[in-house]
Amino acid sequence: MALHNKVTLASTPVLLALMWQLRNEPLAVCTCGSILAGLATWCLVPAAENTFKRVGLSGKDMSKPTHPMLAESMGVVAATIYLIATFLFIPVQFRSWWPAQDPHSPHNPRVFSFDRLGEYLSALLSLQSMVFLGFADDVFDLRWRFKLLLPTIASIPILIVYYVGYGVTHVVVPVFMRPLLGTHIVDLGTLYY
Repeated sequence: MALHNKVTLASTPVLLALMWQLRNEPLAVCTCGSILAGLATWCLVPAAENTFKRVGLSGKDMSKPTHPMLAESMGVVAATIYLIATFLFIPVQFRSWWPAQDPHSPHNPRVFSFDRLGEYLSALLSLQSMVFLGFADDVFDLRWRFKLLLPTIASIPILIVYYVGYGVTHVVVPVFMRPLLGTHIVDLGTLYY
């Protein structure tokens, strides 16, 4: 068994126990979850290498004198683990809005923050779109016109949530440019989007 597998197997129960112990602290849970995701990536990237080579996602390493064959598109493994970790963090982030144990208890007066959940999910949707673009580019060798168009489309969920939630279209001018423009705020209007 490789060293990275041994380290991951040994540290996973400790991190899970720590996450359970600190379950009321979102930052601590996120930190432990990030370490677990990093360990999973450390194990799964080498494990997936032969599979990617077998299906033809490989290329020669031209910077080495022997030109060994390397797996390509391995970023999709790390990106998938990252997305899974962020999906699993959703209940932790919104734990303070869970109802109390007694459904009739008046001790939980908070109203669920749907706008915050919408912001989080729109960011995840944009991230998923960009992971798809990266993988599609590796597999299909996309032309530059698509590489420029698809990120613009992928940013639409974040822009819509921002427009509906805040609607602010002005930017703060950097200090060194304020004397040139004569103002410290510039309203971009629809150019902001």
